[in-house]
Amino acid sequence: MSHVLLDSLRSIAGAMNVLVDGDLSAYELDWRKRSRGKALAVVRPASTSEVAAVVKACAAAGISIVTQGGNTGLVCGSVPDDSGQQVVLSLQRMNTVRSMDAANLTMTVDAGCILQNLQDTAEKAGFLFPLSLAAEGSCTIGGNLATNAGGTQVVRYGNARDLCLGLEVVTAQGEIWHGLSGLRKDNTGYDLRDLFVGSEGTLGIITAATLKLYPMPAARLTAWAAVPSMEHAVTLLGLVHKHLGAGLTGFEVMGQFALSLVAKHYPHQRVPLWQDAPYCVLLENSDHESESHARAQFESLLETAFANGCVLDAVVAENLSQASQLWHVRESIPLAQAEEGLNIKHDVSIAVSRIPEFVATTDALLQAAIPGVRLVNFGHLGDGNLHYNVQAPADGDSKAFLREREADVNTLVYDSVARFEGSISAEHGVGSLKVDKLEHHKSPVALGMMRAIKQALDPQGLMNPGRVVRV
Repeated sequence: MSHVLLDSLRSIAGAMNVLVDGDLSAYELDWRKRSRGKALAVVRPASTSEVAAVVKACAAAGISIVTQGGNTGLVCGSVPDDSGQQVVLSLQRMNTVRSMDAANLTMTVDAGCILQNLQDTAEKAGFLFPLSLAAEGSCTIGGNLATNAGGTQVVRYGNARDLCLGLEVVTAQGEIWHGLSGLRKDNTGYDLRDLFVGSEGTLGIITAATLKLYPMPAARLTAWAAVPSMEHAVTLLGLVHKHLGAGLTGFEVMGQFALSLVAKHYPHQRVPLWQDAPYCVLLENSDHESESHARAQFESLLETAFANGCVLDAVVAENLSQASQLWHVRESIPLAQAEEGLNIKHDVSIAVSRIPEFVATTDALLQAAIPGVRLVNFGHLGDGNLHYNVQAPADGDSKAFLREREADVNTLVYDSVARFEGSISAEHGVGSLKVDKLEHHKSPVALGMMRAIKQALDPQGLMNPGRVVRV
């Protein structure tokens, strides 16, 4: 049967775009190198009609499909299992900006477009596409939407879901839903767009999207501040909201140990103030009036923050180059942590007001359970999303630590998240890495509705099986 399917796939996408031999690690190995599968084939269609034909062929053969964009996910959700009986459908060839509507402030793009390319395209036309994350040079917009990606500007512009007005989707039956509306109001029944955004390829395949654009700000200012505690970071956030209002586009918190890893593994980078306080904050203000207006707002903010004692020291970037250097330090934390050794990652969401207590409580529980454990705590404090990662003790074996301690650490952290009424996945998704944990941290009613939707839209269970929710 497999050779018949392969012949059919070759007739659809061309023999050069059906890969079965050679080094397929770029498609079979996940970004964190935690999961490696074996694909029956990697298929690279060039159009939505080809995607639909591939899906129909696989459905007829009873072969499941794992859809893949840039393969930069962190929850093992876009690589095949080890059965050798799954088709990886890569959308990387579908990378065209279809149209731009300046009056409507929208652009319609193929799902395989690299995020950074979309940012650049919008900027050349005088607009801002504000989705921004560390993997933007290689991740694709289809993957961003399928996982409802967050990033550093959620506090102002929202998640990927909030930046999408319409979708084109190939269903599990190989039909095409043409939903690329640029409408901001369409109250004609269930919101199918929101159903597919965040579904991680388990309900259908996003092949194109209509995205929101924004006017380019007249000025962007970036500041880096040392704060005496997480409580003071939350107080500073309140002051920022008061002084900057809608101009606040980013508010990141970084623990001292997280920054020490950047200083250790990337000594060429200048890490400001990290030795002066337990936490540092990176914040950005986008102003639509002028740089002088933005700077006056910053000066007023910092004056109040120093007076209130929630900032110990601060630096304000003098130009875009300095601002980029500060953001590069923040974005280097995950890479520096990887250099330090294997680690246990968590992507949690807690109400901002409860984050200080959550951190203090969970830190203490982990230190009691594993003396000497090192905590790499950083993330998007502005929207309540922490990357609360756990590193082995300094003299420990990181591989053994991951192997022997991951289950217990995850249980401890996720139970603490539940006590604080948070979410075990803020922006990374569920994938296969957290699918079993979801059974314990999602209500039975919610899981029942999710399974009903999966069964209705993918009755054969061929769309990225074993991810998000088990049927």
